[in-house]
Amino acid sequence: MMELVFEVLFMIPLVFMGVNFWLVLTVFFFITFKFILSFNFMSMYLGMSYCFSVDLLSYFMVLLSLWICSLMILASEGIYKKNFYWELFLLMIIFLLLSLILAFSSLNLFVFYLFFEVSLIPTFFLIIGWGFQPERIVAGVYLLFYTLVFSLPMLLSLFYIYKVFHSLEFCYLFSVDSVLLYICMNFVFFVKMPMFFLHLWLPKAHVEAPISGSMILAGVMLKMGGYGLMRVVKIFIQVGLKINIYFMVISLLGGLIVSLMCIRQSDMKMLIAYSSVSHMGMVLGGILTFSVVGYWGALVLMLAHGLCSSGLFCLANLLYERTHSRSIYLNKGFINVFPNLSFWWFLLCSSNMAAPPSLNLLGEILLINSLVIYSSCFMFIVFFLTFYSAVYSLFLYSYTQHGSMYSGLYSFLNINVREYLLLFLHWVPLNILILKSGCLVLMV
Repeated sequence: MMELVFEVLFMIPLVFMGVNFWLVLTVFFFITFKFILSFNFMSMYLGMSYCFSVDLLSYFMVLLSLWICSLMILASEGIYKKNFYWELFLLMIIFLLLSLILAFSSLNLFVFYLFFEVSLIPTFFLIIGWGFQPERIVAGVYLLFYTLVFSLPMLLSLFYIYKVFHSLEFCYLFSVDSVLLYICMNFVFFVKMPMFFLHLWLPKAHVEAPISGSMILAGVMLKMGGYGLMRVVKIFIQVGLKINIYFMVISLLGGLIVSLMCIRQSDMKMLIAYSSVSHMGMVLGGILTFSVVGYWGALVLMLAHGLCSSGLFCLANLLYERTHSRSIYLNKGFINVFPNLSFWWFLLCSSNMAAPPSLNLLGEILLINSLVIYSSCFMFIVFFLTFYSAVYSLFLYSYTQHGSMYSGLYSFLNINVREYLLLFLHWVPLNILILKSGCLVLMV
């Protein structure tokens, strides 16, 4: 793993040397493809070094981080063209990628916690530095304080765990019967996912963030909550069997309420941000079932949501760059002007509603199985959750692509090859990975 870390660190002098923006992007993609080729089915852990290594779960999370960070640079051409501190912007992305790699590949709970918190800082700077509206300061503070307030109890619980186990290595941890420890440790992950009632920072952060900030928040940062929960959940097996049901009900009912809120949203980015809360509610429910099928479904849906949600934010940004509005009611009738772009809207909206052959479908099938096996009462909630997921995806597609054009729009730029490539690189892994879904079974 140190090899990958040093490769990413190597890009810092590249940025300071003032090399071309596109050369840095090429190096990013080169490192990503090199990491893909390092995958080995024969070993439990890859790249063991110091206290860092990747198993299958970590591997896919690190790969998702590399891929989304590469696409963030591809999506942010405007920053380079306007010469808007693009060297500093690239530096923030490199530091963010570095903290994500070290968090996902850590074998020690304290090191994971450290880089979990460090990843907040570059995200905060991306939002307040390159956001569009004055409210971005409030959004950044929301993001920072929501996470930091719930991080302090986790830090205290780490001290307690070290006192009990005399180690913070993941492999030496076992079950502890303490409800207080469960709440202190897990609430920071519930905020990060986010669970309903703790999700108010997410729509604000998404709406005020630049496209790169929205992509990394939806694509990777929410997954840190799920990943952390999957790592520490074995400490709380005894407690979880008693109280997990309450958090599952909150997250699934909350997902249903949020789905209904999506149907009445007028802001495209707000709709996509709220749909993330709905999807991650299912992921949280799947992890808390403590079942193999639930874990597998959670991993698959986290990967699928990371690509799909990031792609939808890119599409919303393409319209925002041309019309300077995020309103669904002003961005109408684009099938008349950009029929090619409507095709990509259809592909990504259909993936968002878990239509085949997307990875979302596989993830939702597995999660529905695990939740219904856990309790047949969840059948009704999950039915409406998946139904309304299709409703708001169709609402987003039909309102933006059909109808008459807004009369205030006189001229705007055509879609260029870079933007089509950006959408292609989101959609293809999302739908091709289902052919290799068998390798995800190795986790169990």
